Amino acid sequence: MKKIKLIAVATFALLLGSCSVPKIGYFQDVQSGQLHTLTSPNYVKVQPGDKLSILVSSKNPELAYLYNLPVVGRYQPTTSGRSLNSSSVATYTVSHDGSIQFPVLGKLTIQGMTRSEVAEYIQGILVNGNHLKDATVTVDFLDMHFSVMGEVSRPGRFIIDHDKVTLLDALSQAGDLTINGVRDNVLVMREEDGVQTSYRVDLTNAEQLYSSPAFYLKQNDIIYVEPNAKRARQSTATGNTFQNPSVWISLASLAVSVTLLIKRL
Repeated sequence: MKKIKLIAVATFALLLGSCSVPKIGYFQDVQSGQLHTLTSPNYVKVQPGDKLSILVSSKNPELAYLYNLPVVGRYQPTTSGRSLNSSSVATYTVSHDGSIQFPVLGKLTIQGMTRSEVAEYIQGILVNGNHLKDATVTVDFLDMHFSVMGEVSRPGRFIIDHDKVTLLDALSQAGDLTINGVRDNVLVMREEDGVQTSYRVDLTNAEQLYSSPAFYLKQNDIIYVEPNAKRARQSTATGNTFQNPSVWISLASLAVSVTLLIKRL
């Protein structure tokens, strides 16, 4: 009788292990009314290779024109030949030393500045240097992005259109994690000054998430959501998953073997 009970317990444990439920809930440590301290806000800052749109305006358009790059239209093929695309934007590309070449003013170093800081910096030079007394400077980021890979609904590259973006914002844009994505070990890879830094983030733990250096993203960050064990097994031809007919055959064979063994005993 003891042997029969032992075999039954072992069989039940095997079935239970095959039916394990993945951890899918976010913020599992959060209580109602609980306060969390966020890591210092990380506004997107200019880095070498970034592309910017900088527009100087004034009550005197002709004078302001001197401090703007000429907008060169791009020709696009059409059925009747080529037409000029008037929506082209003059673009500044930040050089490897963190500077741009600005009309009249020359070389300006803007690396490490936020979008608003770049605007204030250039406006200050124009006004304080008696170049343009009523100058207004507008700065926009162009082609700044982050990438999301792995077990999300819509993996891909996404444009940064705000001064700051969080990891939660990024995952939302990618359509959230799939049911098979690992929530407690999301990887964020970041390259700065030629050094690759990796961060592991637990989405099930709000305290750990909000204090992580990767909570606020930077341009060119790569987010990878790894698959859980169930998803990994599904990737093999003989994976141990209930969607695979071979698993049911194996379980049926096990049940028959246990039955025969019990009868012999």
